[in-house]
Amino acid sequence: MNRRSLHREDPDRLYTVIGGRSNAGESGFDAVSLVVAESAPASGMQSEHLQILAMCSNPTAVVEIAARLALPVTAVKILLRDLLDQGRITVDHPTSAAAPTRLPDRDTLKQVLLGLQKL
Repeated sequence: MNRRSLHREDPDRLYTVIGGRSNAGESGFDAVSLVVAESAPASGMQSEHLQILAMCSNPTAVVEIAARLALPVTAVKILLRDLLDQGRITVDHPTSAAAPTRLPDRDTLKQVLLGLQKL
């Protein structure tokens, strides 16, 4: 069976991979969260957990992990939650650009507008 079609052709296998769970709870993961492995894989771990730890030696986005594992992002979030609860990964949530603490004064904006109009 092609791994790319795992979640479409073998729902029983997907159900087994995620232990029958349907969501990762309040994980806070989003598609662009960066995951970093904090420990080496241990014997007896689920194969998907082993693969995640191996690929996350450098920061790796959740969506990239899902693509490499050929699993839905929601399933990967469940697997990541397991690893996070075990202290095996850390997650960095990208931040948006900080809002300016002070807006330019009105006179400066007028000068910029006049300069643009002269162009």
